[in-house]
Order: sequence, then C-alpha cells, then structure tokens
Amino acid sequence: MKEMGFDAYRFSISWTRLLPNGKLSGGVNKEGIRYYNNLIKELQANGLKPFVTIFHWDAPQALQDEYGGFVSPRVVEHFRDFADLCFREFGDKVKHWITLNEPWSYTTHGYVEGKFPPSRKSGTEPYLVAHNLLLSHAAAVKSYREKYQASQKGIIGITLISHWFVPFSNSKQDKDAAQRALEFMFGWFMDPLTHGHYPHSMRSLVQNRLPKFTKEQSKMLKGSFDFLGVNYYTAYYAANAPPPNARNPNYTTDYRANLLTERNGVPIGPETPSDWLHVYPRGIRELLLYIKRTYKDPLIYITENGIDESNDPKLPLKDALVDNQRIDYYDRHFDYLHTAIFKDGVNVKGFFAWSLFDNFEWELGYTVRFGINYVDFKDGMKRYSKLSACWFKNFLKK
Repeated sequence: MKEMGFDAYRFSISWTRLLPNGKLSGGVNKEGIRYYNNLIKELQANGLKPFVTIFHWDAPQALQDEYGGFVSPRVVEHFRDFADLCFREFGDKVKHWITLNEPWSYTTHGYVEGKFPPSRKSGTEPYLVAHNLLLSHAAAVKSYREKYQASQKGIIGITLISHWFVPFSNSKQDKDAAQRALEFMFGWFMDPLTHGHYPHSMRSLVQNRLPKFTKEQSKMLKGSFDFLGVNYYTAYYAANAPPPNARNPNYTTDYRANLLTERNGVPIGPETPSDWLHVYPRGIRELLLYIKRTYKDPLIYITENGIDESNDPKLPLKDALVDNQRIDYYDRHFDYLHTAIFKDGVNVKGFFAWSLFDNFEWELGYTVRFGINYVDFKDGMKRYSKLSACWFKNFLKK
C-alpha cells in the first residue's frame, strides 16, 4: 500500500477474536488485542491511517445460540461493550471509527433471502434486526462521545450501502417506485440517523411490523455520526409493483417496486460476473447529490467501490493481471465523483477501493476476484499487481 501511494487502510475487527463468547463476562482474548495493535502500529509506521470497522457481519455464535443475536434487543448491550473495548484498547491510535458495515446487507441477506448466516427468511425479523443494529450503533457512538472522543480526538461514523434507482419510465408511478426503493434501502437507516424515525413510506407500508423508537432512542440516534461511509457499486431500474399479498408480507414486496437490470432488452450498464452488479458510474454522483440534498450535507467517505472478474483457473497469470474493465470502472466513477465534489459541492473527503486483494467474497466464495492485486490461492497466497494497481499508483502520483 505504501509503495502504491495509498494513505489509509480500512479493515474490520472480528468480535470473537477479542471476545470469544461475545461478552465481556466471557473474558478478553489478549492475543486478539495484540494482533490488532501490531497491525495498527505497522500501518502507521508506513504512513497509513487506520479506518476501523467494528462490525462487518461476523456476529458471535454464542450470542446467536443464547438469544438469536440481532433479533433480540439484548444484543445492544453486548455490542456496546465490544465497541467500548475497541475504543479503550485501540482508540489512542485509531482516529476514524465505523460502527457497522452495510446493515442493509446483513439484514436482507441474512433474514430476507437467507443467503448469509443465520440463513432465515422472514417477514418480520428483518425489521427487528435493522432496529437492533441501529440501536447498537447509537449505543456505541454514545459511549465513544461520552468517554473517549475528547481525549482520543477521533471521529465516528457508520457505513451504508445504496444502489441508485432509475425510474423504469417517466410515469409518476415508476418515479415513486424508485423513490420507495431508495427509502427502503438507504433511508431505512439514514432517516433514523438524521431525523430519529423511519421514512414515511416504511411507516405507512410496513406499519405493525416496523418497530418504533422511544423518545429516548430517537434522541440518541439523531445525529449519531460525525461522518457517513457510503458504499456504491451499481444501479437498477425500478418499476411500480401492485400491493403484495397481505397474508405473506415480505420486505421485497413491501416497497412495491420491481427492480430490473434491463429495459427493452438493453442492460442498465455493462455486465460483470456478479449478476447483481451492472456498471453505472453516473449513479455515484446521483446518490451523493441525493444525500447532500436530503440529509443535511454530511461529511462523506466512499468506503467501498469496485468491480469483479471471474476466477478462471485456466487463465494464464499474465492474462489474469490485465483487468482493463476495472480500470475503466474506476476511471469513470472518479469522473462523476470529481464532478460531485467540485461542481456540486458534495463533502467527500476520501475513497476506498474494494478491494486491495482478491478475497473470499461472501456467498460467491473464490469464484470471483474483486482485488486490484491478484492472490494466487494455489501457490502460497503469492500476490501480484494487476494493471489496476499500477493505474492507481500512477493516478495518485499525478
């Protein structure tokens, strides 16, 4: 990273690496503390600022077994204790904290689609989980601000993901559908963080399945971030959908929009190996403008943006390192990002590529590669720079 000219590195802390049982009462793993301290010191010795994410979806199995993890409000206290331990042990060196990574993804993939652990499909649990994630975030921020921020002089935020949604047609119904899709993905978390309550569309369409915040909780949530992390990858067309079957309510039908990747047989953007990811660079500017106008112009870091290629075991290494589509992806996104900052005045202060290395990409495993550096999984994890890594180095030099 130093050789490439990067000045920051974002990583997450594994909850059970510090607290094997998920709770302080179960004891602290000193080896885990030492591991992260060594990592942070090494980063700083090389001029890299650590941006630390406290929770990137690895909920402790012990808490899942005991009370269902994030389905239960009991998790809030244990998350706050875990975050508090991180502030106490690493806060003298870490000045940028992110409480949660993509609570939308954790909630929908784990409790709507059943693709991620704990692999559940429910019409009510996603709303409970999202609610408890928000309260966990607020509790961690409250602890940081009251006990650590003044002396440690850091800032704390949260990372949210959002696609951009393009109305399928110019009809009012499709425009409203695109707005609902945005509110059910991004507003689900951003509205409580800004206004202390869920978006109006969610309150009217989900009604009795959507938990309510108490006055105290609402007050604690409002303004509970110093900066906002934004993850952006792709866009969808949104078309109006009729009201769902009332007997089997579900998050995916609650917002009454059909999300499509093509219109009249034409894709919204170039395809990638991931069926959910079509290249739509303009969406990053549209999303940032929407956030600026709708949510009081927050300080933003782009905490993820990137594209994958297939992991083809037959492809010679020299060919696997030529990732021109990724270079084009970043080049075009940076164009729109530049316009958002310098023409539109969006308050963006940093950008993180996903990802530094090829990695185990959630339910896709090792079938795709998101890295700007190639990892040879069959030969001792040797690393090789792809063309995009060289492009970044030259880009940062200029």
